[in-house]
Amino acid sequence: MDTSTPRMARALPDLPMDLTVMVRLLRIGVLGMGNFFEPVFRALDLSENSFHVMCLLCAAEKGSESPSELSEMVGTSRANMTRILDQLVGDGHVTRTTAARDGRRQVVTISAAGRKKVRDTVPRIAEPLRIGFSGLSTQELAQLDGLLRKLIVSFDHSAHALRSAA
Repeated sequence: MDTSTPRMARALPDLPMDLTVMVRLLRIGVLGMGNFFEPVFRALDLSENSFHVMCLLCAAEKGSESPSELSEMVGTSRANMTRILDQLVGDGHVTRTTAARDGRRQVVTISAAGRKKVRDTVPRIAEPLRIGFSGLSTQELAQLDGLLRKLIVSFDHSAHALRSAA
């Protein structure tokens, strides 16, 4: 970052470099987080997204959600959510059925095996979570939480504005 950013600024003087650096930092942070947690989840025979989906389903009032709702909550594309759900269905962790009132809508429900997998996984993921975020104080974590939420809202509102202008 420290060497490439000044070169980018010289080569692309009209590019808002402070914002470009923010994008790069977020991307590198996400990549680093993925690299940190990937072996943990691989040892549990899961992906981070699969675990996230099952946690959301465990927390859902009826233990079920639509694929599009899950896609939005996990922050992944619908195509990727389809792949995640195919794997979870194949492993017996979730079921996918057609909604009774709307034949076009699918409903994903966590199975008893899926609930057990989540319960068995939570103790094994808790310590890596603590370790991964150990470089931040409680105050810094709260500040990061607030800033990331604000950024998500900003991108969401900006996307609506861009689509409206198009």
